[in-house]
Amino acid sequence: MSDVATRKSSRDGAAAAIDGAGPVSTRASAPIEAYRADFKRQSAVPEWLQSLRAQGMARFESLGFPTTKNEDWHFTSVAPIAEQTFRAAMTSKAGVSSEGSTAGMVARADLRRFTFGQPAWHTLVFVNGEFSENLSSYAGLGEKVRVSSLAQAIRSGIERLERHLGKIAAFDKHAFTALNTAFIRDGAFIELQADAVVDEPIHLIFVSEGEGEAISHPRNLIVAAQNSRASIIESYICVRDSCYFTNAVTEISLGEGARIDHYKIQRESEKSFHVGTTQIRQARDSQLHSFSFAVGGLLARTNIYTSLEGDAATCTLNGLYLTDGVQHIDNQTSIEHFAPNCPSHEIYKGVLDGRSHGVFNGKVYVHPEAQKTDGKQSNNNLLLSPTARVDTKPQLEIFADDVKCTHGATVGRLDEMAMFYLNSRGIGREMARTLLTYAFAADVLETIKLEPMKKELEKMVLARFASTAAA
Repeated sequence: MSDVATRKSSRDGAAAAIDGAGPVSTRASAPIEAYRADFKRQSAVPEWLQSLRAQGMARFESLGFPTTKNEDWHFTSVAPIAEQTFRAAMTSKAGVSSEGSTAGMVARADLRRFTFGQPAWHTLVFVNGEFSENLSSYAGLGEKVRVSSLAQAIRSGIERLERHLGKIAAFDKHAFTALNTAFIRDGAFIELQADAVVDEPIHLIFVSEGEGEAISHPRNLIVAAQNSRASIIESYICVRDSCYFTNAVTEISLGEGARIDHYKIQRESEKSFHVGTTQIRQARDSQLHSFSFAVGGLLARTNIYTSLEGDAATCTLNGLYLTDGVQHIDNQTSIEHFAPNCPSHEIYKGVLDGRSHGVFNGKVYVHPEAQKTDGKQSNNNLLLSPTARVDTKPQLEIFADDVKCTHGATVGRLDEMAMFYLNSRGIGREMARTLLTYAFAADVLETIKLEPMKKELEKMVLARFASTAAA
C-alpha cells in the first residue's frame, strides 16, 4: 500500500471511530504504557510538583480514557486518541529560528498569519509545548505584571505556583486533565497584582510543528488579583498538516473586582487531535468574558468551566465552531453558580458542512445559596449539507427559588425564503448562500471586544464560506 493510501486509510479509520462505527475500546494498554514510560523519563522538579504529577498520573491510570458511556462524552468517542501511541513531543533549541524557515523549524514568518496583524501585542510562543525565547516578545508590561514561561517560574520557586497550580482544574473526574497534570512542564505563567492593568493583549501562541504521532501538554496558570485587568489570547496552531495530539489545560483565578477577557483560537491541523480545558474560579465582583473559536482538528474538544464563587461575579461565554469534511468538534461548557446576584450569559453557534459532526453540551448549575441568579444559555446550529449533523444538549439544574434562567437550542438549514428573496434581487445562489451563512456566524463574532481579532476572524469566516459555496 502506498504512503498516500496508508494515510487515507488511517484518517478514514479515525473518522469512523469518532462517529462510533469503528473501535470503541479506550483502555488500550500500549498507549498507557507509553505515557507511563514518558512520565518516568521526565526531568526532576520540586517535591510539591513531583507529588502533583504523581497524583495526576495515578488518577489517569485509574480513570482510563472516557468512553461514550460517560455522560459528558456521550456523543464523542476518543478511540482514535486512545488507540494511538503518542509520545512526548521534544523540542531542541535548534528547532526554532528567528530567521528564515527550514525543514523542522519554526520561524517568525510562519507565525505572521496567526498574529492578527498586531506586532505590538505581548507575545509568548511555545513550540511543541516548550517556550521559545527567540520567537517571543513581551517587554514593557509594568511592575505589577509578571509574565514568564511556567518552566522558568518553577525554577524560580515562585510561591503562588504551589498555591494555585492544580488547585483550579480538577482532575479527579477528568482523564485528560489528569494526564496533563502528570506532564506539567511548560506553558505560560501570568500574574497580575492588585490594580494592575495591561493595555495591550497578551497573546500565547502554541505551535505544533513536528512530524509523527507526538503529544504536548501545555499548562497555563493565570492569577489576576483584586481589580486587575487584562486580555489574554490562546492560539493553537500548526505550521504543517500532520498528525499529533495537543492536550492543554489553563487555570484562571480571578480576584475581587478583577476582569479577564479570555480568547481561545483553535486552528490545528485537520489530521490532529486537540483536547483543551479552561477552568476558572471567580471571586466577588469579578468579570469574565470568554470567546472560543474552533475550526481545526480531526477530533477536537474544548471545555470551558467556570465557578461563580463570590457575590455579583459575572461571566459571558461565547463561541463559534466551523466544521467540514469528516471533522468532529465538541464544545462543553459549565457555569456553576455558588453565590447570589451573579448573571451568566452564553451564546454558542456552529456551522457544519460535509460529513462533519458537531457537539455542544452546556450546563448551568445553580446552588441553593445562589439566589437572584440570571442565567441565559443559547446554542444555534446551521447545517450546510444533508450529511452534516450536530448533537446539542443545553442543561439547567436549579436548586434556588428566586432566579431567572433560560436555555434553548436550534438546528436548521438555510432559510429558503431568505434565499429566494436574495435571488429575486439579482444575487446568485452561491453568493446568497455565502451571505446568509456569514450573517449567521457574524452575530456571535460581534461579541469579540478586540477589534483587530474580530476583523481578522470575520475575514477568515467570510473567505471560508465563499470558497465552500464555490466548490
